[in-house]
Amino acid sequence: MHNNRHRSARFPGVATPAAPAVLCGLAILVFSSSLPHPAQAAAAQESAKSAPPAASTAANVELRTLKELVVHPQRDVAATVIARNESRLAAEVAGTVLRWSADTGARVRRGEVLAEIDPADYRLALERARAAAEASAARLKLAEAQLKRSQSLVEKGFISQEALSQKETEVALMRAELAANRAQQATAARQLEKTRLRAPFDAEVRERKGQLGESVAAGTVLYVLAEAGASELAASVSPADAANLPSARELRFEAQGLRYPVRLLRVGATLSPTARTQEARFAFADTMPPAGSDGRLLWNDPLPHLPAAVIVRRGAALGVFVAEGGKARLVPLPGAQEARATALPAGLGEGAMIVVGGQAALQDGMAIRAAGASTAAAAAGISGK
Repeated sequence: MHNNRHRSARFPGVATPAAPAVLCGLAILVFSSSLPHPAQAAAAQESAKSAPPAASTAANVELRTLKELVVHPQRDVAATVIARNESRLAAEVAGTVLRWSADTGARVRRGEVLAEIDPADYRLALERARAAAEASAARLKLAEAQLKRSQSLVEKGFISQEALSQKETEVALMRAELAANRAQQATAARQLEKTRLRAPFDAEVRERKGQLGESVAAGTVLYVLAEAGASELAASVSPADAANLPSARELRFEAQGLRYPVRLLRVGATLSPTARTQEARFAFADTMPPAGSDGRLLWNDPLPHLPAAVIVRRGAALGVFVAEGGKARLVPLPGAQEARATALPAGLGEGAMIVVGGQAALQDGMAIRAAGASTAAAAAGISGK
């Protein structure tokens, strides 16, 4: 005991055995004084329930007006340049090919002789027909002279009226015979003309089939011609595109890196039974590629569309979010396809505020706030950060 008192006196900073108990009591007193009173805790909970929701519950979005977003997407379909006329010229008479004057790839003019069939037999037929016509003309001349004399004799009473009628009948028969023989002569001349195969239009020779010395029958194909300078562009389009083509802008055909302006000529009303498409034909504005060229027909859709980036899927429907009164409203887009621009729905004006950023996390009716206030956003009831 004496030693302990002596140690405390020498080292005043060292606690005696009763000091730890005193310190623990002080700590408990301090901790209990820091706890809120039960009445105060209940008041705080009631205050939190009645307070308005924090601004952070609204989703941050980016908005743009519909007028700013409208696009006219480019359409394109496969197309082929075709000659307006591609004819298979056949021999019209039988015979032997004497000569030909145009080969494959040659350019020919309308009326130019392409091939000639041996005309000897047809010349003889023409001469026979001409001789028959001349004989008929001579007999008719004699019959008319006899009729004239008979008329004068009837007036003098030397022959009967019945004899005059017989002469008149003979003259009518001779005139008919002459007309038939002259028609036969014209037919023979026409057959002789057919021994020369002529180009029906300015064209390019696609193929020559007739061979020198070859015996051909009527109907044998000798040449295949494609009309020059009259090509058209043919394309198969969907019914929806067919309806919009008359008002389409910037129609053009692209082939082998070159671009050719075109204009719509006509759209067929009949659907292809297999592809369910309609045939459309176009004319070239100035220069044109060779017939047979393949490429793409391109044009800008005349109808305004929403870009694919703003379209979202909610359930089974595709639509776009519009800001109205501080909330996001989902506007369905009937017929829309994912990753494709879609025609504007009815009822959306140019000033409609479209959600272009942050729409992936939105749900219909969710509160939103614009990421950067603007006059248009304020008009839609959206506040900025």
